[in-house]
Amino acid sequence: MRRTLRHLADGREIIYFDEGENTPPRTAEDTRDLPAVAASSEIRLDPLTGEWVAMAAHRQTRTYKPPADLCPLCPTKPGKPSEIPEPDYDVVVFENRFPSFEEGATGESSTLDGLGLVRTAPGKGRCEVVCFTSDHNGSFAGLSPSRVRTVVDAWADRTAALSEIDGLEQVFPFENRGEEIGVTLHHPHGQIYGYPFVTPKTRRMLDVARAYQEERGRPVLGDVLAAERKAGTRVIAEGQYWTAFVPPAARWPVHVQVVPHRQVPDIPALTDAERDDFAEVYLDVLRRCDGLYNRPLPYIAGWHQAPVRIDRELGWLHLELFSILRAPDKLKYLAGSESGEAVWINDATPEQIAERLRAVG
Repeated sequence: MRRTLRHLADGREIIYFDEGENTPPRTAEDTRDLPAVAASSEIRLDPLTGEWVAMAAHRQTRTYKPPADLCPLCPTKPGKPSEIPEPDYDVVVFENRFPSFEEGATGESSTLDGLGLVRTAPGKGRCEVVCFTSDHNGSFAGLSPSRVRTVVDAWADRTAALSEIDGLEQVFPFENRGEEIGVTLHHPHGQIYGYPFVTPKTRRMLDVARAYQEERGRPVLGDVLAAERKAGTRVIAEGQYWTAFVPPAARWPVHVQVVPHRQVPDIPALTDAERDDFAEVYLDVLRRCDGLYNRPLPYIAGWHQAPVRIDRELGWLHLELFSILRAPDKLKYLAGSESGEAVWINDATPEQIAERLRAVG
């Protein structure tokens, strides 16, 4: 893989990840006249839950469902400059122009209204966009195993780089797919968030992992993985180094975890063989997901990585994919119980979900 760092017209970084040495040098200039990024992100600590909430009002003006010929994630064409100055690319990563968290966020840590109750701080962090292919009509499921491997290498590169940023505590690569999920750009892409705090879900998983380790002397996800592989009831795909299964307490109508057989804290810690095997297993999972309702499945897929600076020995890297589609034309809405009290009610058992995914030919 060849890595090339360039800059866009407003100073943002753009990094090309090319699969071979035969690709042309990445020398194209961004000819757009762009103003500097004006992000005003702030975080506030909820005094009732102890959870940080980000305020990013500038994102109201972000690009919303442009026509295909004006897609900002497609390569630049004559007379139609985009976020990617090159006429073609393999995988590319660039800083988001409308970031939820931004390295240059200004302000001082304080409390709301000066009353000493609600902590506030600048929303410092980093948000990046990852384009998986230059093909506007493609999808992650349609990538070749070698292209998925390039994406994994890009995720690893960016996780390592963002982990070096002062004050950044967690790196979360993810993909939102489908209008039902809320996607406003249809080009195959994902994002990477660098948070200035450890997220609530990760903190909860670390607390559970710590208690389990102290009680039994073993990592909880390791025991879950071993149990799922032994039972086989919820396993939907398996490789030499990875197993994909429906979690035994699945929350979503479609819910899959893809777990490495070895405990590692994050994507950079994966070996070459593990990265190659992930590509094969994950493509199998996505093929089954798209075949479930004979239509492209809307989903969110995200990597759970250990925090950058704390409790890394408790983390066990894994990818989680879930969908709100409970039938070809029906959505699961997060209504009273889920949204109000975070008590999930699934309309299907994990065993039924796994059986349906395994049945996809």
